[in-house]
Formats: sequence, C-alpha cells, structure tokens
Amino acid sequence: MIAAKKPIVVVGSINIDLVANTERIPVGGETISGHDFQIHAGGKGANQAVAVGRLGYPVRMIGRVGTDAFAAQMRSSLTSAGVDVTGVATSEGSSGVAVIVVANNGENSIVVVSGANALLTPQDLDANIEIIRSAGLVLTQLEISLETVEHLAMLCTREGVPLILDPAPARELPSSILKRVVWFTPNETEAAFFADRSTNKTESEELSQVARELMSKGVEGVVLKLGARGAFVSVNGINQWIAPFVVNAVDTTAAGDCFNGVFAVGLLMDMPPAEAARFASAAAAISVTRAGAQPSMPSLAEVESLLAHSSK
Repeated sequence: MIAAKKPIVVVGSINIDLVANTERIPVGGETISGHDFQIHAGGKGANQAVAVGRLGYPVRMIGRVGTDAFAAQMRSSLTSAGVDVTGVATSEGSSGVAVIVVANNGENSIVVVSGANALLTPQDLDANIEIIRSAGLVLTQLEISLETVEHLAMLCTREGVPLILDPAPARELPSSILKRVVWFTPNETEAAFFADRSTNKTESEELSQVARELMSKGVEGVVLKLGARGAFVSVNGINQWIAPFVVNAVDTTAAGDCFNGVFAVGLLMDMPPAEAARFASAAAAISVTRAGAQPSMPSLAEVESLLAHSSK
C-alpha cells in the first residue's frame, strides 16, 4: 500500500464493452454466428482510475453512468479497485457503450455510443470542485465533451492543480486547453495528428522534434507512448528515451490507459518524469500479457517485481 498522499482525480468516460468474437466481420445486412461473447467494464477514464486504484494509490472519479442494467457493474468495477465514486453521477438513459465485433484475424468493428458520458457538463465539475481541489493531479481524456474538458482545464489552473491530458480520441483542441496542460501524453497516432504529420510512425531521430512541435502549442511536458518501442519523455529541454519491457503480448487493450494512470502515480510518488515513465511502462507491459482492459491492470507488487527483475 502506498503511503497516503493527495489523491489523483480522474475526470472522464465510463463505458461498458460488449464484445462478440466471430470468424469474420459481417457485411451489411448479413447475420453470422459468433463463438464467444464477453462484457467488460471500460471507458478510458474508468480504465485509468482502475490502473491507479490497483496500485493502492488514492483515486477519485468524476463522471456519469446511465440508469441501464450496466451502471451497477461499472460502479462495482471501480469501487472494487479502490476508486472513490462519490463524484460519479447518474443520468436518465443509456450508459456509455461500446459494441465490438472481433474477427479471428484480429480485425474489429466498433460502434461507440457516448450515452451518459456526453452528459458530463461543466456544472458537474463545479458541483465537485472540492474533489478537484483535493487532487495532487487531475487526469482526463477526450471521450467527454470538449466544453467540459475546457472548463476542467480552467478550474485546474485556477486551483493550482496540475492537469494531465491523454488526447484520445484525437481531435482539434483550442489553445485555451493546451496552454493549461502540464503533461500531454499521446500515442504515436495521436502525436502525428497534433504535430500535423502525415505518418504515425515517428523515427527515433524525429521524436525530439515531434515533442518540440507539441510543446510549441502550449503544453509544458510531453510523454510519447510508443507501445512496444517504449516511451519518450520531453520536459524543460531534457529528452529521455524509455526502453521497452519485452513481454509476450496477449491483448493491448487499455495499455495506454494503464500507462497514464501509473505515470500519474509515479509523479505523485516524487519520481522524476523519466523514472515515472519507466514505472508506467512496466505496468503497461504487464497489462498486455492479460486479456481485457480493467482486469489486466497490475498491482504495485507486480510492477515492482518486473522493475527489480529488469534491473538485474
């Protein structure tokens, strides 16, 4: 258990994932048989909160669920991981839902219904201002309305709380958000989008330039999540490459969410940014060896064990 410090507050999406496995993706108007079906709690915000909670670090969630049958399961998944859901409200109607069809060859087709996530408003943040004020860091993503993200950025600046933005899914962002972000944590595809590049594969020698382009938009620090290639940290003119951990990947779902949550924990445990990124990379490496999003998030003991083994 980590010694109590200021909590991490996650503001973002809470979804249920409905996953059907089939031989192939059906074409329009076609009905085919599936061979497996699973229901998982998901949503980038909830995934990141669970990643924090599994480490034993205090974490609080601000978000919305619906009044459907999935809401109780989503709340339960959060609370069982140690997430405080005092800031999770209920909206009449559907919760956020992702309907996913996965073919045997790995191809997938996904329909996302925002549901209650779209109803998280600036007024919800104002109603939970004491939760935001209590935070050591606030972590958010782009699966809620841009108006709400913008208001959150303003509140964090006003209250002196650092904001980490995971810019996923990528979309145009106003400077009013970017200039208030302390850490910007895109993956390669998102980094290419925000740096106005035609490819999402950044070569080693280009990473520094990509980071500079992103920081020129106003963010203070950048962490590029490079998957199996590790991570790249740039802040205060210092660039550091974080080597990857070699593991047998089973399912990469939510590995980036795991990284974000654990990176935030590392920072609040007073780790230098590069060390926090290595800590997060170890957690993400463990997560890809397991199926599912939230079920794959590791414990602190597991992360420390991998780090200790890798340093030998």
